[in-house]
Amino acid sequence: MGLLDLLRNLKTKHETELRVLLLGLDNAGKTTILKKLASEDISRINPTQGFNVKTVKTGNWHLNVWDIGGQQKIRPYWANYFDNTSILIYVIDSSDSERLEETSLELATLLSEEKLANVPVLVYANKQDLALAASASDISTAMELTKIRDRDWQIQACSALTGEGLQDGLDWVFKHVVTTKKGSKK
Repeated sequence: MGLLDLLRNLKTKHETELRVLLLGLDNAGKTTILKKLASEDISRINPTQGFNVKTVKTGNWHLNVWDIGGQQKIRPYWANYFDNTSILIYVIDSSDSERLEETSLELATLLSEEKLANVPVLVYANKQDLALAASASDISTAMELTKIRDRDWQIQACSALTGEGLQDGLDWVFKHVVTTKKGSKK
């Protein structure tokens, strides 16, 4: 075993890389969440016109996060980013009750995509710091998330501005990936 093999083995034992697809309607807070996770300044966020890609290191994990714009004219292009997705993070603006049906339909469309079959889903119920925000359980009920049977999923209340709940969501992702990898070795 050469030095390069030794280094590869050390890297795979101690660091894991995930490809994360970060989707949701425009103004849901996807880019703010990404910047918060990357410990970047969130005081000035512009709407994503296209996509952002960042590698976020947290613990022994490298998250290659693809943040794709959520404007209606961009959504047809989401499919171009489905390949090799480890985790789908879907962000919902919890304070925007008028668009709850629209975001529910978009998530259902994503879950029906063949290239995303069996990909676990973390739903961030964002903007919980706002007075009119619906709770994560109310959103789960309204969107009928309990009907999702073909994959693991989790809804996590969060605030991209304060960071509250973001790590809890990632902890579920990491726990899920570790459990899945152990299960696949059988």
